[in-house]
Amino acid sequence: MKALRKAVISGTGISLPDKVLTNQDLEKIVDTTDEWIVSRTGIRERRQIPDGQTLLELSIPAARQAIANAGLTPEDIDLIVYATFTPDYQVPSTACLLQDKLGCKKAGAFDLQAACTGFVYASSIAAQFIATSVYNHVLVIGGDITTRILDFTDRNTCVLFGDGVGAVVYSPANGDQGVFDNLLGAVGSGGEYIMIEAGGSARRPTEEMIRNREHFLKINGKEVFKFSTKIVGDIIEEVLKRNNLTLDDVALIIPHQANIRILESAAKRFDCPIEKFYVNIDRYGNTVAASIPLALHDALVEGRIKENDIIMLVGFGGGLTYGAMPIRWGSYTTPQQ
Repeated sequence: MKALRKAVISGTGISLPDKVLTNQDLEKIVDTTDEWIVSRTGIRERRQIPDGQTLLELSIPAARQAIANAGLTPEDIDLIVYATFTPDYQVPSTACLLQDKLGCKKAGAFDLQAACTGFVYASSIAAQFIATSVYNHVLVIGGDITTRILDFTDRNTCVLFGDGVGAVVYSPANGDQGVFDNLLGAVGSGGEYIMIEAGGSARRPTEEMIRNREHFLKINGKEVFKFSTKIVGDIIEEVLKRNNLTLDDVALIIPHQANIRILESAAKRFDCPIEKFYVNIDRYGNTVAASIPLALHDALVEGRIKENDIIMLVGFGGGLTYGAMPIRWGSYTTPQQ
């Protein structure tokens, strides 16, 4: 039996729509204000995919960039795992369509749905395949175009989300660098708190459902906020405890970008500066499965992560789901844009 290997991130890439949707733009659409949005979420602007463009089309540049930054070719990719809750189609998967467009001829491909925790879930799968020597290079993508499923008459949801795609390549590590733990969890009893009621096989869409706007995303903001503010601190604490670490050992936490107040609450719990958490929600809003890889790439571009730093990816969201992944960073520190 082969010894278990660790997985490092060997390349990253991102892709964002050109259109910037500011809070001032939303003031013209729905009953809200820039002050209301910023004070409650920390969001100032987000990106919106134009009509006619697909998630697949937005994904191709991010995936190509990640593969190139890893120093690989599409033929080197063994597996593609795409985390999304806004796929172009129920069948085929976005991952399969992307496999064809990229020319990853030998790669298996599938989609994964864990909403805002999707990227952490998908990354854990990549790490396990590499650990067991089944695959060497796994492309993991987090991408969502949530503005396509928003009710722009509902100010409680439409101000929160933006569109984007982030991609990473996981490869075998050298030495002690790489992923050294995975924590995944779910609270299925809270599934109704983030939900699209109509459109699945349980409730196929009808004219009446569409008139009632049941095909749009609905969120119980109070319950989701309560869940999120507690779970972020809980999973960070659990990962630290079971790896005999303190928060001082962690150079940077890359969290899901849902709400600045959630991250401020976590910083307060640990009595640490907010700078311990990477934040870019002001620029992109909540991009669901894309938020962590987008933040990771931006942090690398800004020089916030260096070789041998311990970082932690932290996800939480619909399902309800949550997850954390600590990584001792490898030599990949300077993405090519």
